[in-house]
Amino acid sequence: MELLEISISGNINMIGYAIATIAPALGVAWIFASVINGTARQPEARGAMMSTAFIGFAVVEALAIIAIALAFVL
Repeated sequence: MELLEISISGNINMIGYAIATIAPALGVAWIFASVINGTARQPEARGAMMSTAFIGFAVVEALAIIAIALAFVL
């Protein structure tokens, strides 16, 4: 019997990056879910919550950008 040989082409770093994108995706979802919840509870504070949410969104997305840069570099 011959064994089938499976060939994997590409870089294993991309698989790691694909797994690492789960955390920023959840982070962005939780940030904006909290803003929606807060706006529903206190509509007059929407402006302050949105500015804070965009700062949090930028930080979370920066982590994802750093992760893809490292995936390509390593």
